[in-house]
Amino acid sequence: MNRIVEVSGLTKVFDNHKTAVDAISFEMFEGEILGLIGPNGAGKTTTLQMLLGLTTPTSGKVRIFGLDIDTDREEILSQVNFSSSYISLPYSLTVEENLTVFSRLYSVKNYKDRIAELLRIFEIEDIRRTPTRRLSSGQITRVCLCKALLNSPRVLFLDEPTASLDPDIADKTRRLLKQIRGEHGLSILYTSHNMKEMEEMCDRVIFMDRGRIIAMGAPESVMREWKGKDLEEVFLKIARPGE
Repeated sequence: MNRIVEVSGLTKVFDNHKTAVDAISFEMFEGEILGLIGPNGAGKTTTLQMLLGLTTPTSGKVRIFGLDIDTDREEILSQVNFSSSYISLPYSLTVEENLTVFSRLYSVKNYKDRIAELLRIFEIEDIRRTPTRRLSSGQITRVCLCKALLNSPRVLFLDEPTASLDPDIADKTRRLLKQIRGEHGLSILYTSHNMKEMEEMCDRVIFMDRGRIIAMGAPESVMREWKGKDLEEVFLKIARPGE
């Protein structure tokens, strides 16, 4: 399998001398869904920010497609995208206007057709002319997922992508992401506090706590190593050791 993301010795120490990420190393392969798990404050968000080039590491390296995020950020990010349940879009713009802006930023060819296709896939065609300020949190989440797929990325970073969705839409979203992965070899780094979702979605998982990697491997192997019947039990053992 081809390595698509390579992280080595990645460290982030903030000005208050707090170490948010402590010399972590891992890799992600082409077509893989890799889960990033950990309690609040484990370092997941800071790791994602460094992978996207939004935060400068104190030390360590990030390579994506064999390129260095420090020197080749523009080329890397043209083939990468990101979605989170917690990001905001310009509220005065309609859904279609928001997606058009991002399409132009990514130089998406035939962007009108691409937007129409994604709105249909995520079943939100009826809100295309609705101002974003009038949308529910679940609708905004689906718009953000449309945004994340506009440029047909090779790597997708997803932070709690189904957190605001109704169960039926969340299930459809997971199936859609798996379908796209299968058809296009999309690599996905996936974070969620829903451990059942992580078991269902991920080929491998990385457990982080206090900035360090505590466990890494296929969900089944991590469960065996930590003697947990599921990832939820493993999560509790890592987040609250000794209980």
